[in-house]
Amino acid sequence: MVHGKRMLVDVRPLRVGAFRRLWVGGIVTSLGAQLTAVVVPLQIYGFSGSSACVGLAALVGLAPMAAAALWGGVLADLRDRRRVLLVTTIGIGGTSLLLWAQAWANLRSVGVLLVVVGVQQALFGANSTVSRAVTPRLVRPELLPAANALQSTVLLSAGIVGPVLASGLLPVVGTGTLYLADAVAVCATVWAVWRLPALPPYGDGERRRTAGLRQIAEGVRVVTCRQVLLVVYVADFAALSLGLPTALFPQLVAESFRPSDIGVLYAAVSAGGVLAGLFSGAFTRIGRHGVAVAVSVGMWGTAVAGFGLARSLVSAVAWLLLAGGALLALGVFRKTVLQTAVPDGMRGRLQGIDTVVAVGGPRVGDLLHGTVGAALGVTWTVTGGGVLTVVAAVVLLLVFPRFRRHRFTVDGNEPSLSRKVG
Repeated sequence: MVHGKRMLVDVRPLRVGAFRRLWVGGIVTSLGAQLTAVVVPLQIYGFSGSSACVGLAALVGLAPMAAAALWGGVLADLRDRRRVLLVTTIGIGGTSLLLWAQAWANLRSVGVLLVVVGVQQALFGANSTVSRAVTPRLVRPELLPAANALQSTVLLSAGIVGPVLASGLLPVVGTGTLYLADAVAVCATVWAVWRLPALPPYGDGERRRTAGLRQIAEGVRVVTCRQVLLVVYVADFAALSLGLPTALFPQLVAESFRPSDIGVLYAAVSAGGVLAGLFSGAFTRIGRHGVAVAVSVGMWGTAVAGFGLARSLVSAVAWLLLAGGALLALGVFRKTVLQTAVPDGMRGRLQGIDTVVAVGGPRVGDLLHGTVGAALGVTWTVTGGGVLTVVAAVVLLLVFPRFRRHRFTVDGNEPSLSRKVG
């Protein structure tokens, strides 16, 4: 019976008051963010009548998000993380108010929307980077895998519930109200961040340094010189670029399923992650994180390959559920390695690079799958990508011994604040 309980979601981090408030605030804020994520492309398409403009919105946000993630990582290492997190969170809420204002004023301007979305994505890139660097300062090191699992489960759950909620509310309340609801939802996280203690960098020397390109280069140099860190980034990028077939979902449903099934396919991956999160206790106590990263990538690739061979919606969804669970596990182990393998003064920069990889991998994957899928067809492309992902996981595990031997260890030199805040 005890063993069964240990398999369920590990809620020990929620006993830390500061983390619990951030987690609960994140639930509310993530749902609000999904409302905006649904409404923005609908508005852009309504104004322009062009899917190309909708695609442009995603592209416009990519470069600002990546640049701000890198800069935000430097700020997280050199400035008070609570202050940076508070400013970027309030900024995100402010951009949601601007989106509400343009809807209320009925501007019907794609240009205005693109500018606001670009600013919002930049703030989001910096905010998510700093947020992940804050977590190790709030909970004890041995609780980091469980904390990362809880946070990832919230994001995936919001990705399922938010679009459904938005589609139901949109015809009733209109776009402006949904933007306003998003701005109000951000207040939950603002309150949680406001309640945090000060989180200055360790050491006065770091505090006096100026954030700039040199500090970003220092982070890149640490990654390239540390085999474990570099291989973790490569493994994650391989999984997201070689094995993420969402760009082929429209072609797949046109050839093998019904057009209405596309929503089920998109939701299945997130649903698999949520299910894995509910039973995260089964893997958050694993100690060999190098092997765990490789196994997660291999499971993801295997599930994607199986999905490519599926001939019914039921089997396709089953494979995608498994893929989503593997992706959540990969995220938990990847984040924990990056949060524990370096001193606290370098964590922000590593999280900034991680944000760029997490954003860039799917974009590269869309390009690869779209191009190859047009030439070879859906089955060969999806299954082939899954097989290549498995091969990449095996190669990384065999070729890099330090990565293979890497274990999760608790570093007592940098105590968390979990016993000081409540």
